[in-house]
Amino acid sequence: MKKLDRLTTTELSAWVQQAKTKAEHGKVIDRIPQLAKAYPSWFAVHICCKSGKTISFGDTACVFPLMSVIKIFSLLYLLEHLGAETVFGWVGVEPSDAPFNSLEQLVSDRGHPRNPMINSGAITLADKLPGKDANQRTFLFCQWLNQLAGCQLSLDEVILASVRLTRSTANEAIANYLVEAGYLENIGIALDTYEQMCCISGRVEDLALLGKLLACENSCFSSQNRRIVNAVMLTCGLYEASAEFAVRVGLPMKSGIGGGLVAIVPGEGAIACYSPALDNIGNPVGAIAFVETLAQELQLSVFG
Repeated sequence: MKKLDRLTTTELSAWVQQAKTKAEHGKVIDRIPQLAKAYPSWFAVHICCKSGKTISFGDTACVFPLMSVIKIFSLLYLLEHLGAETVFGWVGVEPSDAPFNSLEQLVSDRGHPRNPMINSGAITLADKLPGKDANQRTFLFCQWLNQLAGCQLSLDEVILASVRLTRSTANEAIANYLVEAGYLENIGIALDTYEQMCCISGRVEDLALLGKLLACENSCFSSQNRRIVNAVMLTCGLYEASAEFAVRVGLPMKSGIGGGLVAIVPGEGAIACYSPALDNIGNPVGAIAFVETLAQELQLSVFG
């Protein structure tokens, strides 16, 4: 029996309590008014095992925007549609030691986005999504994910309006620099697509179903692309804290400022968490604490 399959609800509840205590040190993002409404104490986890077993705990009815968690799936989508050679002509795979919305990093790299997990890389890839405008691109992308994973994601228009109301000046500066460097074709469509993509929302179960696609062999997409996405997650998925958690946890993970986190246990399944209180890097404190405990207790690290 696989390690994840042996997990009991009793163990889970104890580890969730520990994680919730640690989450008290985090802070819900206040830059986007709609996200600021989340309670810092909310916590949900859903685990999808390869065997078909699922385990849920906590505030699993909460719907939240995937925000930056969506970046792994836009990378996968473009790898499938256009191939690795094309995609990695636009973005690199180098880890970044600067914040996810750093213009300085982009300038020092002469306009070439360092990786697809930071905003410069994700905005560049949003510019390349199939579709004539942002609405169509987001619809097609969301539909692809739902069909692939059997999940029920949808665009949250209320969150999107809130994001547009407080549009990030950092993202606008990044997009302008990408135009100058020749990496964006249409700045308006790129930013609109990026914002809509980040507002694709669902529950922890939806996120776990998506993660399971990356954890297990399947006929939906190529194994090579699955390996690429997992590798980029491991080295870049938690921004400048990625290396630290590769050592401490040893699993590919991706976080978002909406409080979502997905961790991939290759060959076994996926762990999805929702915990809206963030650390100063932008990673959900409780979710990372939970996955770290789980990975250590069950010895899940990909490094053995």
